[in-house]
Amino acid sequence: MSPGTAWTTATTEDGTNDPGRDYRHRPVPRSWGWPTPGGGRAANVDSGAVYQGTTTQVCGLYPFAVSSGATPPGVPVGRNALTAEPVGLDPSEWMREGLVSNTGMWIQGQPGIGKSTIVKRLMTGLVAFGFVAVVPGDVKGEYSALVEHLGGRVWRIGRGLHSLNPLDAGPLRAALAQTQGTERARLLETIRARRLSLLEALVVIVRRTEITVTERRLLDVALDLAVTATERHGASEPTIPDVVRVLTNPPAELLDITACADEREFRRYALDLLNTLGLLCKGAIRGMFDRPSSIRAELDSPALSLDISALDEDDDEVVAAAMLSSWAWAAAVIDGSSALGRRRNVFRVQDELWRALRVAPGLVERSDRVTRLGRHRGEVSAQVTHSLDDLEALPTEADRAKARGMASRNGIMVLGGMADKELDGIRRITPLTSQEAAIVRSWAAPPTWVKGNTHPGRGKYLIKSGERMGLPVSMSLVPTERALYDTDQAWRSPAVSRLPVQPDPATANGAEA
Repeated sequence: MSPGTAWTTATTEDGTNDPGRDYRHRPVPRSWGWPTPGGGRAANVDSGAVYQGTTTQVCGLYPFAVSSGATPPGVPVGRNALTAEPVGLDPSEWMREGLVSNTGMWIQGQPGIGKSTIVKRLMTGLVAFGFVAVVPGDVKGEYSALVEHLGGRVWRIGRGLHSLNPLDAGPLRAALAQTQGTERARLLETIRARRLSLLEALVVIVRRTEITVTERRLLDVALDLAVTATERHGASEPTIPDVVRVLTNPPAELLDITACADEREFRRYALDLLNTLGLLCKGAIRGMFDRPSSIRAELDSPALSLDISALDEDDDEVVAAAMLSSWAWAAAVIDGSSALGRRRNVFRVQDELWRALRVAPGLVERSDRVTRLGRHRGEVSAQVTHSLDDLEALPTEADRAKARGMASRNGIMVLGGMADKELDGIRRITPLTSQEAAIVRSWAAPPTWVKGNTHPGRGKYLIKSGERMGLPVSMSLVPTERALYDTDQAWRSPAVSRLPVQPDPATANGAEA
């Protein structure tokens, strides 16, 4: 039966059927009923009364109270699971309309429920809205296919692939030639601060302990001297070997910092720092971060990705060095584009970010320094993680506290299926009602062991912002998205197909592996 269609037969006044007046399949007249005996015709229909009350007062009314309808603007991410209304997500538009105070997003959920899927849907939509997508440090290479499909550029970094100079200023260097006065001084200080913070971070990663105050001063002065020497020789950017050469042949400024009488005494004093920097040039990451960049910023590209998946199986310090260097370079590209007068809104994705921050103490703060972009830059950021336990894996309580603050400062939280333990942690960051927690918990695991069923949490998300009731969203994918967003391809390879148990076709819906 279609809505609003009559499935009755008209009758005469004596109660018999009148085949000439069959109203079957005719639409019901709006509000008035059928103009026939027994048709429910009403001469007048009063308008309904509207009542308003708090959830405490009306929560007992059947069929129960749910949050009011909402169709916020943005990229279509699915339908509201309770009201079937379409839901859009665009942090920039939400901020313009006063719905959120900042454009940061925190995305969390179990592996396999589709965290990267909603990020890729947002990326596709925001690029269509005119954003440029930036994926710095793609550890798994899972965004490369989409970036290329959008007409963007993927730079693959690794041994025998492209190199990335951590001290590369990117487009900020070109912006210097077009500025003067206070703006030029600001750009110079921005470049210097990022270089120094990243150089300190790389030393901390290799050493896995904090550097001393004296070592920080040595790096500060040595970096300035290396920049001066580079410019004098006509090179565009300094490299880490340039800093090592300055420390190996110390001028008077460095001797004064350490109160050493001669070069020999200085080298003995700075032996640990020199060996640490030497590992960046000669150790496991040799050839990737110790020479000029072979990648370039394409400011007109709709999307940009630094794919470091070739390093995924390396030690944590190698991956962390690659991720922080990629983050710093991407931040320089975004700032440089703005400084050159080619500002575009940016969608920046930081996936697996805790893999870089857990290696050594102090990396949370340093990563914030090298990636910090002002809200006035027009950036939407997405920070993706599996669990709040990632925060607890950070080396010190100070790092853990800063990381929790980083999570809580995001204006929007997107939660996938997770267990009670994770929900308890989420409640310390954002309020959750018992109903919201129950919805998220129900997405965490299949109800039965029957094979062939899609995981109940795939493509389902709770979008939260502040004290508002969350929006439970169910996303469906079009065929093109299933191919582009699929991260389960390894389980459908020929080698796997020979196993007795075949992979479930339902896993091809594009959710994250």
